[in-house]
Amino acid sequence: MQELNPPPPPHHHDIYEEGEMMSDHMRDSEEPSNKRVKPVAKSNSLTGVLTPVKTPALKRIGQSISRSISFRTEARPLPPAPLRSRSKASSYPRRRNSQCWSDTVESHDLTVKEIKRQEVIYELTQGERQLIDDLSLVKKVYYEPMLKLEIMTKPELGQIFGTLDSLIPLHQDLLGRLERLRGSGKTIGQVGPTLMNWFPCLEAYVTYCRNQVGAKALLDQKKHEKKVEHFLRLCQESSFSRKLDLWNFLDLPRSRLVKYPLLLKEIQKCTPPEHPDEDTLPDALELVQSIVAEVNKNTGEAECQFYRQGLVYLEDGQRLQEIQLSRFLYCHGELKNNKGQRLHVFLFELALVLTRPGEDRDRGQVFHVYRQPLPNALLNLEEIPDGEPGGGGTFRGAFTGGSDKVKNCFRVSSRGRSKFHPYSLQANDSFSRQQWITCLRQAIVQSRDRTAQTSQSQLSLHADPAVYHIAQLSLSSDTEMADHTCR
Repeated sequence: MQELNPPPPPHHHDIYEEGEMMSDHMRDSEEPSNKRVKPVAKSNSLTGVLTPVKTPALKRIGQSISRSISFRTEARPLPPAPLRSRSKASSYPRRRNSQCWSDTVESHDLTVKEIKRQEVIYELTQGERQLIDDLSLVKKVYYEPMLKLEIMTKPELGQIFGTLDSLIPLHQDLLGRLERLRGSGKTIGQVGPTLMNWFPCLEAYVTYCRNQVGAKALLDQKKHEKKVEHFLRLCQESSFSRKLDLWNFLDLPRSRLVKYPLLLKEIQKCTPPEHPDEDTLPDALELVQSIVAEVNKNTGEAECQFYRQGLVYLEDGQRLQEIQLSRFLYCHGELKNNKGQRLHVFLFELALVLTRPGEDRDRGQVFHVYRQPLPNALLNLEEIPDGEPGGGGTFRGAFTGGSDKVKNCFRVSSRGRSKFHPYSLQANDSFSRQQWITCLRQAIVQSRDRTAQTSQSQLSLHADPAVYHIAQLSLSSDTEMADHTCR
């Protein structure tokens, strides 16, 4: 969830989609360049701020990393992964000079498929080694000096770095296990049981990734302080940083997490029939996908709560119950209204909220609610084709630069609420506009389905007083009932 210039597309929570990969310079670094063997397939999903997802939960996470960290449950539809801005080719250097497994052996008598399997397992091993080195560097070069030099307080550093220190021994454990599997010919035979036994350790990522939303917000706030900005700039200009900033390093564990399912799928493709791993790899893949999904779900809930607490209401009538009941964000980001004013718009699970960003001395960045929030179940969405005349001064020239045509716009209104004027909004580009429209459509459909299910459930309860009485014993509040219908 980041600031871009020019104005960013909508951000998404979640960012933990399985297909989501790191930024270009980090993606390149993790994959050995091997001309003889086709490398692990990379995802085409974007990594900046928002992307809707059309695939099932275990393939997504996502969201988000998402967000995704989108990084939700089996019984309810999952929100899409983060909309990501399309970026130019990265000018950052490759993460490290990588070598292939084939470069480490003098000779072998393996088939092409077996060689590829060893290459992927070697990539898995080297990725662990590089992550350990990077996390150790972050602790030594960033955390400890900033604490010693009192650039930030210990509580502030604790919030920004979270439980990162505890992840180092976790990955050292996996690296040790993989190294012990390597035989005299530098090959690894069966890897499935080892991964199956180690993957539960990734539950530690739930805590780390939940913390990242608040960590990123605090770090961005502290960068405005001269001593913090100066220290971080010196670090980024130093050779050890490889031109990565502190947040790039803090986000490495999440990037690593979402790559495990991809690596396992590639190992599975290269595993011949009747290999000892044939039975264990599918179970290991299912396990790690479920863990990534759990991390994504928790991160999404944390992000939703974080931004919900940052809303500043101008009047009590704006405090919709739908905002409080929302448990995740579909997306959020900057849009312009028909007066040319820049708004930060949040598409929560159950409500659309337009805000104006502001600063609070104690709370940091806050979002002043602009006009009346709209329940998603009552939303109407209208696409405005590019080049369509604004007509009647609706856009007041703000969208058109003085001409009579509009571009990258859409309109939302509320059904059955004539006193609420429609909101005409403009995205930064056609890509962002399409992401907003996709997310809005999904939010509208899911909210209306939820409302219909709740109404049907209430009708069924009232049809039989005895059943209604029993239901009341287990559902103590409307909030619980609303939660129940989503599970």
